[in-house]
Amino acid sequence: MTPATDTHCPYCALQCAMTLTASAREPVMAAAATATAGAMDASDGASIAPVTVAGRDFPTNRGGLCKKGWTSAELLRRPGRIEQPLLRGADGELHETDWDTALDVVVAGIRRTQERYGPDAVGVFGGGGLTNEKAYLLGKFARIALGTSRIDYNGRFCMASAAAAGTRAFGIDRGLPFPLSDLDGAATVLLLGTNVAETMPPFVGHLAGAQAAGGLIVVDPRRTPTARLTDDGQGLHLQPAPGTDLLLLLGLTHVVLAEGLADEAYLANRTMGVDALRRSVAAWWPERVQSETGVAALTIRRVARRLAAGARTEPGTGGTYILTGRGVEQHVDGTDTATAAINLALVLGLPGRLGSGYGTLTGQGNGQGGREHGQKADQLPGYRKITDPAAREHVAGVWGVPAASIPGPGIPAVELLQSLGRPDGVRTLLVHGSNVVVSAPNASVVRRGLAELDLLVVCDFFLSETAALADVVLPVCQWAEEEGTMTSLEGRVIRRRRAIDPPAGVRDELWILHELARRLDAPSTFPTDPDTAFEELRLASEGGLADYSGVDYALLDSGAEVYWPYPRGSAGTPRLFADRFAHADGRARLVAVTPRPSAERPARGESNGLTLITGRLLEHYQSGAQTRRVPELADAQPDSRLRLHPATAARLGLADGDRVEVVNARGAARARVLVTRDIRPDTAFLPFHYPGDETANLVTSDAVDPVSSMPEFKTSAVRVRRLEPQEAR
Repeated sequence: MTPATDTHCPYCALQCAMTLTASAREPVMAAAATATAGAMDASDGASIAPVTVAGRDFPTNRGGLCKKGWTSAELLRRPGRIEQPLLRGADGELHETDWDTALDVVVAGIRRTQERYGPDAVGVFGGGGLTNEKAYLLGKFARIALGTSRIDYNGRFCMASAAAAGTRAFGIDRGLPFPLSDLDGAATVLLLGTNVAETMPPFVGHLAGAQAAGGLIVVDPRRTPTARLTDDGQGLHLQPAPGTDLLLLLGLTHVVLAEGLADEAYLANRTMGVDALRRSVAAWWPERVQSETGVAALTIRRVARRLAAGARTEPGTGGTYILTGRGVEQHVDGTDTATAAINLALVLGLPGRLGSGYGTLTGQGNGQGGREHGQKADQLPGYRKITDPAAREHVAGVWGVPAASIPGPGIPAVELLQSLGRPDGVRTLLVHGSNVVVSAPNASVVRRGLAELDLLVVCDFFLSETAALADVVLPVCQWAEEEGTMTSLEGRVIRRRRAIDPPAGVRDELWILHELARRLDAPSTFPTDPDTAFEELRLASEGGLADYSGVDYALLDSGAEVYWPYPRGSAGTPRLFADRFAHADGRARLVAVTPRPSAERPARGESNGLTLITGRLLEHYQSGAQTRRVPELADAQPDSRLRLHPATAARLGLADGDRVEVVNARGAARARVLVTRDIRPDTAFLPFHYPGDETANLVTSDAVDPVSSMPEFKTSAVRVRRLEPQEAR
C-alpha cells in the first residue's frame, strides 16, 4: 500500500484539502541549481512528480481543486531545485557550500552590520506563505536574536488595508468572520475588487445560490471570469473607473440611508458614529456618483435596494453578503475604501447576523495566520500591539526575556525596502518566503537597494529573482516536505502534513532559525520541532485577539473544525460578532471617510494616457516563483499581455500581438498587446507575475495608504509605446 497523506494546497488562502499519495519509486533528484538568473525552467524537460494529487472533501473546496492545485506536485522535483547552500564567491557567482560555512558567513555578516550601524541595520522580510510556526519564530528571532525592530512581510502588499479597516471598525481583523459555507444560502452577494473565478476557483461553488437568485453583483473595471458569472440574468456587473470604488460605496450607502433601507435598530444597539456617517454620505447622491464612476444612477439605486432586501430576510431564506478583495484595497485610500464597504454592511445590519455578513478575502496561503503571530512591524503574537506594555510583558514572560529587551515598532514593508543600503537604513537583509524583486512596487528602487546591501540572505527552494541577487542562499523545505499549521481565509486553523522527505541537503527554516540563534548566542529557545513551536505559539497568543491557546496538534489531527479565537477551554469561534464586537463597549465603529483626489491619473488632454491596473490570471500565483516553473501553467500564459480595449488599441495604432512598452516616470515594462472588450477604454491591465523587463511593478507606485501602509498597486498613470522591430525581442 503506497502511503497517502491528507494535507492542503500550497497556494491561496482557500487552502483546499487534498490527499498526496507517494509514488512507489522515488524519482531521481533534480540537478543542483545553477547560479544563473533568468528565465524559469518550466520547459527544460518533464519531471516525474514524487506524489500524485487528489482532491479531498472539505467544506471550502468539496473535493475540487484549481489548475494550480492539480499541478502543485510538479514543483516537488522540478529541475533547478536548490539542494545545497549557495555562497557568492570572489568571481561574483554563486557556488555550492556546506551548511556550517554558509551559516557562519551569515552570522559574521550580521555581527559586522550590528557593530558598525546598530541592531536596526539588520532587517527581516517574511512571507504570507510561511506556516504559523515559522511566522511566529521569525518574529521572535528578529526581535530577540537580532534585536531589530526592522521586520515586516509581503502581507503588507496584500491584506493591510482590509486588516486596518476591520480593526478600527470591529476591533479585530479576521478576513471572513464566518465559515465560507455560510455563503451557500445567500441570495445576494456583492463582490468588490476580487476575481475569485481565477484566483481561487473552488470558491465559485459557494456563489451558486446567489447566481440562481440573480443576486451576484460584481464590481470590477474588467469583465473578468468572475464578472462573467453574472451573465444570463444571474446578476450584475458594475464597471466603475479605476480608483472610484470608494465613491461607489458612498453612493450605495447614501441610497440605503436616504430611502429608509437601513436597519435602524441594529445601528442604535450595535454601532457608534451613524450621525457623522449620515452627514458624510449626504453629498454623494447617485447622479453625482455616476458622473465620477461611470456607473449609472439607476444601477446604484437598484443595487442598494437589492442588498437591503436580502438583509431583511430570515436566516436561511437568502441573506446578503458584502465581500472585498485586493482590487479595492491596494490603493493609497484602500483603508478608507474597505471602511466604506464595512459602513455599508453595518447600515444594512449584516455583520454578526446569521445568514448575512461582511468579509474580506485573504490572498496568500497563510495570509491570515501570517499576520497574527509577529511578522508585522507593529505586532507581537496573538495580534498584540507591540506598543502595549501588558502585551510586551506577556510575550516576554513566554520568551523568558525582559520586556524592555523587545524592540519597539518597526517600519512597514515599503519603507523598509526603501531604506535598503542607506547609511541609516537596513544594511543586511534576511528574506523568507518572498520575491521582492518582482512583487514590490516601484521595483527598480528595490533592485537598486538590494544591490547596495552589505549582505543579502535568501531562504528559498528555487533561485527566484531575489535569490539570484543574494550573497547567501539557504535551501528550505517545500510544502509537502514539512509539518505545521496554516490559517485559512475563514480563520480556520488547519494542519499541513509532511508527505515526502526533502532532498538531503535541504533544511527546514525552523532548524535554520535555531542554528542562527545559537551562533548569535540568543536568549530563549528556538525549537526545531513544529509541534513544540506551536505549543509556544499557543502560550504567546493566549489572551490576545488571535488566541490559539485552546488549540493543539491532537485537536487538529482529530478532524475538529477549529476557528480562532480559540481560548483554552472553549470550542472556538466559527462566527464572530453574534453578540458583540471586539471593542471594549461591544459596539462597531462607523467611520466617516472622505474621498481624496488620486495623483495617479492620466493628465487631462494626454491622448496616450491610460490607467494601468494589475492582477493575476488563473495560472498565476503571486510573483510566479513557483507557478512559472510548472510547464502546464507557464505554457498557458507564456508572456506578459497588456489588455487594451479595441477602441484604445485603434487610437494608439496598435494591433493584437504588437510588442509595446508601458511607460511612466518610474520605469518601463514590456508586454505584448491583447485586444479585448473585457476592459474599459480608459484602462489597461497587466499581470504582475512576470520577471525581468516584463515586471509590471516597474511602473507601479510606492506611495502608500497613510493608515495601512499598503502601496498603490491598482492605479498607475502610464503611456503605451510600440517597440520598433530592433527593440522587440
